[in-house]
Amino acid sequence: MMAVGWWDAIADQPVEAALALCGLAAGTVVVGFALRLFTRRTRSLRRQVLAVTLAALAIGAVAAALLARLMVLDSHELARVAGVLALTAVVATVLVVLASVPLGRDVRRLESTVRRIEEGDRTVRTGVERADELGHVARALDELTARLDALERERASYAAERNAMLSSVGHDLRTPLAALRVAVDALADGVAPDPERYVRSMRRDVDALATLVDDFFLLARIESGRLDLQPVPVDLAEVADEAVEALAPAAAAAGVALALDASTHARVHGSPTALGRVVRNLIDNAIRHAPAGSVVRVAVGSDGRPSIRVLDEGPGFPADFSAEAFARFTRADASRSRATGGAGLGLAIARGLVEAHGGRIWIEAPPGGRVAIELPAA
Repeated sequence: MMAVGWWDAIADQPVEAALALCGLAAGTVVVGFALRLFTRRTRSLRRQVLAVTLAALAIGAVAAALLARLMVLDSHELARVAGVLALTAVVATVLVVLASVPLGRDVRRLESTVRRIEEGDRTVRTGVERADELGHVARALDELTARLDALERERASYAAERNAMLSSVGHDLRTPLAALRVAVDALADGVAPDPERYVRSMRRDVDALATLVDDFFLLARIESGRLDLQPVPVDLAEVADEAVEALAPAAAAAGVALALDASTHARVHGSPTALGRVVRNLIDNAIRHAPAGSVVRVAVGSDGRPSIRVLDEGPGFPADFSAEAFARFTRADASRSRATGGAGLGLAIARGLVEAHGGRIWIEAPPGGRVAIELPAA
């Protein structure tokens, strides 16, 4: 037991007690800074935790020695305290070794994950499930990896789309430009057998180039949200009738008949020019794919929501193409020619214009090619 009351012992030696307290505090601060340097240099969390634990026990031993010097503890009590501290150090070492195994494993997982991310692996995850700060770091790292993976996929998609666009633009510009060059050379060299026919062909090529450029600008305005529709009351029956009349010569040249079923009025609020372009695109696409001697039908409906359906007697859209039919630069026929299609922008423009009116456009089930649009009623 204590030789005298601990307060009496300290009161009898106030200077020594104050110096001992100051020395213990200074020693604690020095040990704290030493541990900070040690933890910065060592790469093992187990060693860091063990060092902090043993340092705390060492400070406790120094405190016991100071108490003995101040006669607060006698020699027997000091020996018991030292024994307890030594046993505590052994037990604490074992506990630190055992308890730090999951901590070290999770830290190594984090390190391995970071290195695999550096190598370009965007599918790796830490697999660390903890409620402490290390768990928060692991979750943040997993979220960052998932975001990087999404950005990589998006970048790859943009790169593929850009390559497809450049290929499509290059092909669709090359064909009329090559024809123009041949016609110009023939006229310049005076070897054109029918100059007027060459001039008409050149005009068609210039019109094709102008249409292609207009399509690009229109699609750019649609995708950037800068499309100014200026909506007014519109009757879809009148829009369909005008489109059929405008494309009747092209249908006749292809040996295809156009039939309009517009017995009912279907009034919407929109842009006559934009809606007319949509219907003309759909009819023109149907004419290109309809067999000679067949009929392309345009049906206007008003049941539920106003709608227009364009049906041809061709083979219809391939099943694997329907999902991407309205994407840019996609065509059901991979071969490209002036007879079978252009840059693959018609359906993409049609979708953009229809959705800008708050409607929807889709491909209906076979037989034949069946494209339908539906718009909100006025």
